[in-house]
Amino acid sequence: MRALIQERYGSPDVLRIDEVATPVSGRGEVLVRVKAASVNARDWHVMRGEPRLARLLDSATFSRTAPRVKIRGTDFAGTVESVGEGMTRWRPGDDVFGESGAAIAEYVAAPEGVVARMPAGLTFEQAAAIPLAANTALVCLRAGQVEAGQGLLINGASGGVGTFAIQLAKSMRVHLTSVCSARNAELARSLGADVVVDYGREDFTESGRQYDLVLDLVGNRSLRDLRRVLKPSGIIVLSGGGVSGQGRFLGPLSLMIRAQLVARMSRLRLVMPEAKPSTQNLAELAALVESGSVTPIVDKTFAFENAAEAIRYLEMEHARAKVVIAFS
Repeated sequence: MRALIQERYGSPDVLRIDEVATPVSGRGEVLVRVKAASVNARDWHVMRGEPRLARLLDSATFSRTAPRVKIRGTDFAGTVESVGEGMTRWRPGDDVFGESGAAIAEYVAAPEGVVARMPAGLTFEQAAAIPLAANTALVCLRAGQVEAGQGLLINGASGGVGTFAIQLAKSMRVHLTSVCSARNAELARSLGADVVVDYGREDFTESGRQYDLVLDLVGNRSLRDLRRVLKPSGIIVLSGGGVSGQGRFLGPLSLMIRAQLVARMSRLRLVMPEAKPSTQNLAELAALVESGSVTPIVDKTFAFENAAEAIRYLEMEHARAKVVIAFS
């Protein structure tokens, strides 16, 4: 099969479409013929091996000179081609979506527990936009213990995770403030934000307003800034972040390390949840999509042959919402 591979760290120039062995569905796995995939910030972080401290902290993902898995991608949607031994949930021909390694390829072998039935009425491209970003948003809001009527601020509201977080938060009936650029303000409002702060014109940490939950998806503000807008009983949730070319050694890990130390020595309520993929969460998200509460937003779609350009676009052009790769 063909896949998007890399054999060393670097810019998108190290990525290429090449022939590799087609995987097989082992016990408890499904082999999916991929119809669409999407890219995430994780893809360019792994592509570049940044932040470099992660090469020491995450040996399952990084080696010294190249990623452990040479095929990029995690999000996919497609049709079940075959099932492994002991598999009863899926049959060949089922349309599914999920989150597993090595997904920007013509076929992906995925564990049963990270795959769910595609939401009715979606294209493969829309379904592929959901898994990692929407699951991360869902897990973050759960970790923040958000309740109806509370005030929530999302820093980085126009990205892949952010656009899902807006919609999920509104389904929980909170009062939502979204921080994004002026060009993405209307998008945030259309998805349900009650207040939109243009970070180019206003510093949300100087507004005097405080929130029950602060969800930071960027990692570009200090912990002191985030605490300034947090109610005494509130919770800070940190997830991901980082800007290409900045903080190449520590990146968003700097904020996370400092935050953990401060939280241990104070009463600050802070969480950094790990968004593990699961069929249960994907099924819940699919139900929300089918009910109309959540809609995957696709910024741009690239052909599989231009998959490297999709990652370049996400990294360098500050894409809004999701960037998708379509297989012919």
